[in-house]
Amino acid sequence: MKRLLLLALPLALAGCPKPAEQADAPAPVAATAPQTPETASADLSTLLPQYHWQLTDATDAQGNRIDALFARADKPLQLDFKDGRLGVANTCNRMGGTYTLSDASLTLGRLTSTMMACTDTALMALDQEAGKRLEGTLKLAASQDGVARLTLTTATGDRLLFAGQPTAETRYGGPGERVFLEVAADTTPCSHPLIPDKRCLQVREITYDDKGLKIGTPGEFQPFHDSIEGYTHEPGIRNVLRVDRYTVKNPPADASPQAYVLDMVVESERVTP
Repeated sequence: MKRLLLLALPLALAGCPKPAEQADAPAPVAATAPQTPETASADLSTLLPQYHWQLTDATDAQGNRIDALFARADKPLQLDFKDGRLGVANTCNRMGGTYTLSDASLTLGRLTSTMMACTDTALMALDQEAGKRLEGTLKLAASQDGVARLTLTTATGDRLLFAGQPTAETRYGGPGERVFLEVAADTTPCSHPLIPDKRCLQVREITYDDKGLKIGTPGEFQPFHDSIEGYTHEPGIRNVLRVDRYTVKNPPADASPQAYVLDMVVESERVTP
């Protein structure tokens, strides 16, 4: 048995909220109504956390495309705003820092990042290219008219355009329940009326205390008929996942009443047969 990756569980457990009541879906933010500075900031503080903001275009002050910001065609640079913190994803390293909003501006604190090295030089350069544009005070414009859009303009005139993809909390109408799932290395046959020879993940729920130590004895692995959004299983790899579990309101008769969204892979190892 060869261990591939182990992340510190106390860090993985940090910030795990208690299960919360499902709330009504956030109300749309009116983008066309006249706004005072106070109203605009209040609306932006509501709007920004509702979406994953993915980069769709970037140009410099002369109108030239900034190709260095598009190192991953399949996974565009992504910004996430929550509780006064900005997260930057789909770079080589995950980056984050504090932010504050005022009338038509976004002020970012110094970004910190993980220290992982990537073999792709363009992806390594993406961290630096994104970091130097996501600092200080940026001009901000946002709208929510059919498609949510966000535009950030730097002091040097670089213009970054983002499209919003609703977060799981937005789609499911409130915060989910944070749980940890252990996924066995191998899948198992499971019956499905429409999919012959279907195979399911084998999953069991595990519990940790606030020091990252397991509590109790996990049960037996069970076939998992649902899917986990954001997770792709690799045969032969056992994983411990931190996921958010949401209640699906009024699901179709043949659909699950719960939805699972991956937050992070806590532990991973290759299992030798």
